[in-house]
Amino acid sequence: MPAHDDPAALNPPVYSCGDDLVAADCPDTRSAQALADHLRKSGEWLECVAGIASCVARFDLAAVSPQEAGQRMMSALRSVPAPHDAEAKVIEVPVCYGGDHGPDLADVCELLGMDRDTFIGRHTGEAYTVDMLGFTPGFAFVGGFDAAREVPRRPEPRVRLQPGSIGIAGGRTGIYSLPGPGGWQIVGRTPMRLFDADAEQPFRLRAGVLVRFVAIGEDEFAAECAK
Repeated sequence: MPAHDDPAALNPPVYSCGDDLVAADCPDTRSAQALADHLRKSGEWLECVAGIASCVARFDLAAVSPQEAGQRMMSALRSVPAPHDAEAKVIEVPVCYGGDHGPDLADVCELLGMDRDTFIGRHTGEAYTVDMLGFTPGFAFVGGFDAAREVPRRPEPRVRLQPGSIGIAGGRTGIYSLPGPGGWQIVGRTPMRLFDADAEQPFRLRAGVLVRFVAIGEDEFAAECAK
C-alpha cells in the first residue's frame, strides 16, 4: 500500500507518556490503527495500542532510550501505509429500535426535534467507524453520528442493561457487549453477539472497521436471538 502523501498526516506530535511509553497523535481512528499495525509488524516494540486518534507504544527501557524510541516513532510515521477505505468491509448491525429494547428513544427524539422514523432514518443512513473497544470486552464506541452530538448521558446510569443495547451520547453510538451498568441513552438493541470468550476471534467488531445499523422488527429480533 502507498504511504501517506500528506506531511501533516505523517508527522503528528510525538511525545512521552511514561518511562517506557511513547505516543503519537493521529488524524483519525483508521490512521491510528494503521500506525499500530505498522509498529507491531516492525518487531521493535513490546506493545502497541491504538486509541481514537492516537497510538501508544511500549519499548524496552533497558535496551532503548526514550530519545531513540521517539526517533523510531517518527520514522514509523514517515513510512506507515495509508488505510484503504475503498477496501473496508461494512458490517451490518441489526437493531430493534424503541419499545422495551430502546426505552430512551422517545426522549432522544424529543431532544433532537425529530420523530421516530426520522431518527431511525438518520441513524441507519450511513456507515460509521468503530473508534475503539473498551469499558467491557467488546463494547464498541462508534463515532460519526453528528445528529446526536447534543445528546447527554443519563443523569443516573442504569444498574443493568441487556447485552446488545444500543446507546447514544455525545455524537457516538455505544454498543453494549455484555450485561451490566450503563449511562448512555438506550434507543434500541441488537441481537448480534459482540463477545464470545470461547471463539477463536472473541470480538465481533474491532476498532477501525465500518458498521451500518439496519432497522429490524420485533419478530426478526426474536428469531435472531433464537439462533
